[in-house]
Amino acid sequence: MSINAPVGAQTAASTASDRRRFWAVALCACCPFFAVYATQPLLPSLAQLFGTNASEISLTITATTLAVAIAAPFSGVIADTIGRKLVIVACILGLSIPMALAATATSLEQLIIWRFIQGLFIPGIFSVTLAYVGEEWKGKNIGMGMSAYVSGSVVGSVSGRVISGIAADLHSWRASFLVLACLIALGGLCVWLLLPRSQHFERQRSIGTGLLNMARHLKNPSLVAIYACAFNNLFVFVSVFTYITFYLVKPPFLLGNAALGFMFLLNLFGAFANPFAARWMGRVGYKVGLIAALATSTVGILLTLIPNLVVALIGVALISTGVFVAQTAATGQMGAVAGRAKSSAAGVYVCCYYAGGSVGAFLPGFAYAAGGWPACIALILAVKLISAIIGIKYFNPVAPKN
Repeated sequence: MSINAPVGAQTAASTASDRRRFWAVALCACCPFFAVYATQPLLPSLAQLFGTNASEISLTITATTLAVAIAAPFSGVIADTIGRKLVIVACILGLSIPMALAATATSLEQLIIWRFIQGLFIPGIFSVTLAYVGEEWKGKNIGMGMSAYVSGSVVGSVSGRVISGIAADLHSWRASFLVLACLIALGGLCVWLLLPRSQHFERQRSIGTGLLNMARHLKNPSLVAIYACAFNNLFVFVSVFTYITFYLVKPPFLLGNAALGFMFLLNLFGAFANPFAARWMGRVGYKVGLIAALATSTVGILLTLIPNLVVALIGVALISTGVFVAQTAATGQMGAVAGRAKSSAAGVYVCCYYAGGSVGAFLPGFAYAAGGWPACIALILAVKLISAIIGIKYFNPVAPKN
């Protein structure tokens, strides 16, 4: 009995720590997503307010994702040098400042600048949290860590858009930014209290060493394949949920700001599906998971062509589920093959991911101008086909091992 009691106490303490770590990681993923897509449900009304078109107003998304892509490699290198928790919390709290200041913008140009500055803080949350998960969860369990990350990102992106749309309808678009800034600051304080310090972090000797590690990652074909899928995945997500808003404000749908915000609640299907998908991929492997996810979102995209609101919303739910499960497959694959210096590997991942989002927010605007929503879909399906080819060739065909 004298031996078993301490063991039981240690097990209980470990379980409590695991729960704190799970929820803290989910919160780390949630907070930046309050900011990334905050303007999406507001795009049609902002375009009317500033007297511009779909391609130009989409720069409020592109500016943020482009800044993320630029800053991502450096945030990973810095975190490999100084640690995880400090960088994550500082970046969450820092993000709340330009988020609040965006409410002071008096022109589209000013709003775009504040959106760009927001994006500079986000990689220090995304890429460093990915590295934390890769270090603190091992083998098959890494799927649960990635599930916490992806599910948190789904909840953040959904609630950010819903809150943004509701605040805009109840008060103004400026209120959307102020409310979300307060939530981000509160989230940063909660992460500081909940997130356990890294137990398996291996500090790199210098930033120069981190840059060399990043260059080595780019010579690894398996990682390059993951980075290409990351680019394509956010390209699909951002292009769909940016330009479908212009499609759904027209007949026969005629949705307003709040309704468009509530539409993003359908992304919660991705949050609910991810824990089950993560466990399933632990058995069948990331290749099968990726292909199944791509097929699911493809069906969803095609359903949006049917001029019926219920059918189109079912399509939206399938799109979001497929995209987020594909992200879980890609990040799980990265955790399995990245080796050491995971922050720099994650930094490159986030760079490519948000580079895809930047292109996805802007390039489909030309397709939309030329042929409307069907032309956007044709471009999106071509990008998804490339992801399928990459996944079939490079992703692991078997389940990860402990």
